[in-house]
Amino acid sequence: MPSRRPAPPAAPSGPLSVSSRPAAPLVRTRGNRRTLEFAPGDIQAEMLLSRPHALALAYTRAMMCFALFAPDPRHIVMVGLGGGSLAKFCHRHFPRARITVLELRADVIALRDQFRVPPDDGRFQVVHADAAHWLARMPQLADVLLLDGFDEDGLPEALANPGFYHDCRRVLRDGGVLVANVFTYDPRYRGVLEDLARVFDGRTCWIGKAAGNNRIVYALKSPPADGRASRLQRLLARRPGLGLGPLDALAVRAVLAWIAARSVFTRPQ
Repeated sequence: MPSRRPAPPAAPSGPLSVSSRPAAPLVRTRGNRRTLEFAPGDIQAEMLLSRPHALALAYTRAMMCFALFAPDPRHIVMVGLGGGSLAKFCHRHFPRARITVLELRADVIALRDQFRVPPDDGRFQVVHADAAHWLARMPQLADVLLLDGFDEDGLPEALANPGFYHDCRRVLRDGGVLVANVFTYDPRYRGVLEDLARVFDGRTCWIGKAAGNNRIVYALKSPPADGRASRLQRLLARRPGLGLGPLDALAVRAVLAWIAARSVFTRPQ
């Protein structure tokens, strides 16, 4: 496993020349591990063959902390399929939720059976679409929006600009949460945090040091009306970079413990 998780590729929008086409995805199986790579050793997604629904990468477990804000979502929308880790986990552990996964690359979708992604049915669907275009024409429909789409250069401009974030906020129901995977070494990292804070009226926070170079950012459309409001106010009142307070850290650990009981924290052999 590399010291930093490379950005999961997704093809840029618009026509591609032959020379600019992204590398074909590579599936490699070694022992109990199956990985999705775009160059040997450049791991984009990882699955345990013995536990295909487990979350093997730390950043995916951190993204699942959306359960702090939306413990019983009706509709989860995901940007980026990859190896389907988040999609499979949510499909199994949120049985009442409808799940829509947006993926731009047809060659990634073609690998879904190798990564045991569930077939499409009445509550689960993988959509071959440009996420920015799809979200721009959708009504308010999601309780959770997970952003994990990248291209070879990192976070695409189409998925990291104020207009896109405004579309994301509009698609979220009141009390909904956006979860964005952002790399701290991305040149636009600070700009992304500032754009999210402006679009979501300052209701943003993150858990530091949870997933190496992956910064998992949470943005709330509006405070929920139930007992979770005080917890969110504590989280969102903290200055960026200060981390969580003791009570909030306990809440995060409780969610991570729930995820751990259904996943893995040790490196698979």
